[in-house]
Amino acid sequence: MEKSVTFRKGFQEIQDKVLTMGGAVTEAINRSIEALKNRNLKLAHKIIADDAKINGQRFAIEDRCIELMATKKPTTSDLHVIVAVLSIITELERIGDYAEGIAKIVVMIGDEPPLKPLIDIPRMAELTTEMIDKSLQSFVARDVELAKRVVTMDNVVDGLYDQVFRELLTFMMVDPKTINRATRLIWVAHNLERAADRVTNICERVVFTVTGKMGELEVSNY
Repeated sequence: MEKSVTFRKGFQEIQDKVLTMGGAVTEAINRSIEALKNRNLKLAHKIIADDAKINGQRFAIEDRCIELMATKKPTTSDLHVIVAVLSIITELERIGDYAEGIAKIVVMIGDEPPLKPLIDIPRMAELTTEMIDKSLQSFVARDVELAKRVVTMDNVVDGLYDQVFRELLTFMMVDPKTINRATRLIWVAHNLERAADRVTNICERVVFTVTGKMGELEVSNY
């Protein structure tokens, strides 16, 4: 079997594993928000325990990338793809950490009564998981324009975070007794805002894969 064929087969396997990891990460975020809304401590503890599986997926993909580089003598363009994968799975693993962090906050909250109806935070989670899905679609399709559109979604997530922060700060100013509950919700929103930032890093790697050029994608430019 020719080297190019065996490399493509090996990379297809890696790409499939990246998509599987991405699915696990989006599920972790969705479940963490479900646990928050329902005060589901059992689910929160499961999310925390399952983070080790996401970490394991990252390590398995790294090992496969190293094996592919060592045995198949990849071209420069092949190396661009592998370097991008190694960066993408690092970002996905960090996003998984944010989901785990939200689950830990749920455990801290325990059975405390809700401070307010959760509207903007679930919307932030919805947008973030959509960004993850589309960023990985752009990677598979080598679609730079889709990657750039995903980056613009980060503006919306940032706007929601600012809105959540201002609203919860108002709660704390009006009634200091709400400080602990409001602070924990700010932590949740911050985790989601940071997760969306990580997705923009994935999009930058998509551009690198296609163009071979490393650089930041400025949201304001698209």
